[in-house]
Amino acid sequence: MTASLIDYLVDCCGIESNYTDAWGKPAEIKPSTKQKLLTVMGYQVDNPEVLNQQLDELANKSWLNPLNPVQVVRTQHQLQIALRLPIELVSDEYQIKVVTEQNKIFTRTIIPIDGQLANVCHIQDIEFQEYIIDLPFDLALGYHTLSLDIDGDELANMRLIVAPQSCFKPAPLVNGEKTWGLSVQLYCVRSETNWGVGDFTDLGYLVEKAAKQGADFIGLNPIHALYPSNPDTCSPYGPSSRRWLNFIYIDVTQLDGYLHQPVQNLVNQAEFQAKLSEVREVEHVDYHSVSELKLQALSAIFDYQNEKYLTKNSKLNKAFKTFVGDGGDSLQTLAIYDVLQESLQEEGKPSWGWQVFPKEYSDFSSAKVKTFAKKNAKRVKFYLWLQWQAALQMEQANSVAMTNDMQIGLYRDLAVGVSEGSAEVWGNKDLYCTDASVGAPPDVLGPLGQSWGLPPMDPMKLFEQKYQPIIDLFNTNMHATGALRIDHVMALLRLWWVPKGDSAKEGGYVYYPVDDLLGILALESHRHQSLVIGEDLGTVPDEIRAKLAENGVYSYRVFFFEQAKDGGFYSPAHYPEQSMSTLTTHDMPTLSGFWHCDDLELGKELGLYPTDEILQSLYTSRHENKQAILDSLVAHQSLPENVSPDVNYVGMSQELNFSMQLHMASGSSELLSLQLEDWLEMDKPVNIPGTLHEYPNWRRKLTRNLQDIFSDASLNQLAANLTQARKSASA
Repeated sequence: MTASLIDYLVDCCGIESNYTDAWGKPAEIKPSTKQKLLTVMGYQVDNPEVLNQQLDELANKSWLNPLNPVQVVRTQHQLQIALRLPIELVSDEYQIKVVTEQNKIFTRTIIPIDGQLANVCHIQDIEFQEYIIDLPFDLALGYHTLSLDIDGDELANMRLIVAPQSCFKPAPLVNGEKTWGLSVQLYCVRSETNWGVGDFTDLGYLVEKAAKQGADFIGLNPIHALYPSNPDTCSPYGPSSRRWLNFIYIDVTQLDGYLHQPVQNLVNQAEFQAKLSEVREVEHVDYHSVSELKLQALSAIFDYQNEKYLTKNSKLNKAFKTFVGDGGDSLQTLAIYDVLQESLQEEGKPSWGWQVFPKEYSDFSSAKVKTFAKKNAKRVKFYLWLQWQAALQMEQANSVAMTNDMQIGLYRDLAVGVSEGSAEVWGNKDLYCTDASVGAPPDVLGPLGQSWGLPPMDPMKLFEQKYQPIIDLFNTNMHATGALRIDHVMALLRLWWVPKGDSAKEGGYVYYPVDDLLGILALESHRHQSLVIGEDLGTVPDEIRAKLAENGVYSYRVFFFEQAKDGGFYSPAHYPEQSMSTLTTHDMPTLSGFWHCDDLELGKELGLYPTDEILQSLYTSRHENKQAILDSLVAHQSLPENVSPDVNYVGMSQELNFSMQLHMASGSSELLSLQLEDWLEMDKPVNIPGTLHEYPNWRRKLTRNLQDIFSDASLNQLAANLTQARKSASA
């Protein structure tokens, strides 16, 4: 093995050697880390002979294919393709044919040698040449197929993606309007009717009431599919599939069949009602009990619908079959995975993820899995039906936003990855590098770095699969929404890979085809009329922020992070217009918790701080930051006269809370997102990063029912003031 060979492979695989860290200092990736990253990609770096063979195969794979698997081109750009052929064939006549998504056909006769010679390679004494061919086609936006034909026979084909210059932006925002909305963790919502967890009916109610108060969007946590048979694995950022929905948000009472007598007999049993009352009243979401109750009722309703509609030539059955057909292998994978996990659990066998499935079930495409699916066809159909019902109720909630003239409506959150044992990985193991985890390098918030337990996609495999997994993700997550927030948007450019077993700080960056991915994002954005927000916190190079802005992706600006070197807080009036601003996030303390240092006290109780000195320095820094916030509010005439400008004499009150929200509303960001927890002046966070079992993450409910919130005169006045402040900022 030679260093030059490794360096060549490092470049081919997009592994970065140097980067600028969170403190602005140059950092270098260790050679040993690079070799480990190559290993998790499947390269045998410790065996020079095999590695040489792999390198030859890598080169041959490209040169022996006349066309790339996929190409993304922007409108208004010259369409060019790369064509590779043996030298003896480059003078022949070929036909390029493009069949568009709209079924239009474009053809052109070419002779490769007339193009621009770009590269030459020798494989087993045969010279191959690569030419750049200009094509004068005026293609519509979409996913098209380009083929290379000779004498009427197809020699090769590729996917050709034509994308717009930037993401979609609603006309009111183009015209300078500034909007506000509420962000909510849907599972935390209390209401008079839900079953211990917020549901899609609650979401529709929240949308309607907020719209009438002047809000233009409701932001959601990731509502991706989790694990019905392992409900306490409840982090929305470690899902089983990002294409599908968490069934727990289905409002059982709204389904056709809920009033059917056998279903009513079930839900009206004394034991069922007692458990239902308990899960509604508890402070934290009891995922296990809620899932148990809902699955019982949903199974009974499914039996009713299956007998009445889904085994007959009915309109509902046709709609269901269409949904299942459109879902393809991805939907089947999830349903079979859920049934298999359920079955193994009932048998008392390990079931937490596909890694512990019996060997014959370790691969979704295996014959044994197909046999299992046939044997359990009705239960598989039930889980397919759950996804259908969840999608229908999600669409209904979105229609409420449209009916109430929200400028944006629902905005969803796309998690950066899926957990290692997930259905998404099980169904496409070739795409994911399961011996690594996505994370983050050391920064101010995480001095040791972070490893999230989410296996990364292999960028080469993604390219070979014609970007279909990414297309599917953007498509399904933008469906029935007006906006999509991409968690850790840096993933479009690069991801911090941490080899399994290593500390997070020993990871390295792997690059992705950012321009192609942004093109696909822009295309799906326009197809769904959905704007895009990129969570660009942490270590983000200036050049990627500029690239995101050029592509119409909204920046994400958090007040507490917008701080100058002297400790002062930037005015929201100085934020980029093309941004979403917010005071806090789900990973931060609430306003009340921040001001009263509840997060620091809680961190002490949980043992998150190694020494008292570190904790005391955090208290000192917090005290200084609070004074700087007051100074900023005073300077911009945002602090009420009866609130002291001296941090030593002021606690968090409703007046200070609301004034901070209105201070943000006067800013330049086109989108302002406010946490419902801060409306309710709550003190406990929904998540404490770096904890697993120490704190009930993703479980803490809101302190009040939705119905109570919108009958509160002070909150109604806050909403009116926010609406007026946004109008004034638009002028």
